[in-house]
Amino acid sequence: MLSDVGLTLVKLLREHLTPELIAAPEAIGLASPADKGDLQLVLFLYQLEENTENRRTVMTGRSGDTLQYPPQALNLSYLITCFSPSDVTSRALDEQRIMGKVMQVLGDHSILRGEQLVRSLADRNEELKIVQQTVTMENVSSLFSDTPYKLSVGYKVGPIYLDSTRTKAVKRVREAQFTLEERERS
Repeated sequence: MLSDVGLTLVKLLREHLTPELIAAPEAIGLASPADKGDLQLVLFLYQLEENTENRRTVMTGRSGDTLQYPPQALNLSYLITCFSPSDVTSRALDEQRIMGKVMQVLGDHSILRGEQLVRSLADRNEELKIVQQTVTMENVSSLFSDTPYKLSVGYKVGPIYLDSTRTKAVKRVREAQFTLEERERS
């Protein structure tokens, strides 16, 4: 589930940034900014947190005599970082163009559903909301203390629902008997 959210975001950004700003779709991917390889645009999942607003509490039926515990609702926090391969005189300008387009795309597609989702997310009829999230320099520095700062932006994506593996056996009511008695009126 978690990886499918990242792949959904990568797919969206590849569709809108290549080849205009980034030549090859493969230059956009999931990685740590500290270990980006040949990637020019990196999406890094740096935090998972429970989404208490969308917590589900009702068990769901899985078979005739089994209930599954409710899924856990999560928000995923991503740091998106740009690495332009341009020479030093135009690198900052290229990175600003790319990040501007990233913010435009994610703002224009702040709710993803249906065909926009990939793999297990597409099968579940879910809806993902994308919201820009403030990431402080202290936060980025604590994540990558040995890596020079690069232009980055933070986004929160969710809720996603992580299914529980716990189930509970139940017995279904198959037959009921009722006896009606007339009460005296006072």
